[in-house]
Amino acid sequence: MRSGILLTLFATVVIAAQTAAAQTPTTGKPEHKPPTILLIGASGMIGSRILKEATSRGHHVLAAARHPEKIASGPNIEPVKLDATDAKAFADEAKHADVIVLATSPRGGGDPVPQAMAVANAAIATARATHKRLVVVGGAGSLNLTDGRRVVDTLPQNYQAEALAMRGVLDTLQTTDIDWTFFSPPMSISPGTHTGKYRLGTTVLLTDDKGQSRISAEDYADALVSELEKPGHVRGQMTAAY
Repeated sequence: MRSGILLTLFATVVIAAQTAAAQTPTTGKPEHKPPTILLIGASGMIGSRILKEATSRGHHVLAAARHPEKIASGPNIEPVKLDATDAKAFADEAKHADVIVLATSPRGGGDPVPQAMAVANAAIATARATHKRLVVVGGAGSLNLTDGRRVVDTLPQNYQAEALAMRGVLDTLQTTDIDWTFFSPPMSISPGTHTGKYRLGTTVLLTDDKGQSRISAEDYADALVSELEKPGHVRGQMTAAY
């Protein structure tokens, strides 16, 4: 009788194990879940391209802006009304994300330096409080030329204020203890085509064989989302251009 009971128990265990094995992926690799992104400035020229690229790759995006009605709708997009200078509201939203992308520019009128720093300080405080990575869409003026000169110092006077503001954001990030990346575009970035073909750099302005420094907003977004998926510039500056 005892041997019969033991055989029955053994058979039950084997069947359960076989059932579990049939329901478990056999790839040997852990299941990959694209990180959820809190995207600040999702309705802007660059932010909207990042939104499109990220959602096309399966990322869920908390798409934040002062005017969420301007944000594109679609699968994996969750519009959020947010004033990015409100550190508490910022942190509350970041708790629901894996990474923060800051795609705003200080163009609201007035002095761009305090405008840029108000948003940057809220983002840094949020990243520190929530232990989330922060990726900042920077400016070309934050890069250097091959001879060591700062790009910002070579710009026309009417572009220098915004460039100095974003350079100040980079300088501040470099003093923090958070996980950050500052992504500077080349001199020219505008709506265009998505080619997926570009070069990556770090602190020096990239130019092609004709001396042009440019990229489409679509390819910039491609590079940024790729950086989110496979970090290669942690606590550092990066750039991309053709």
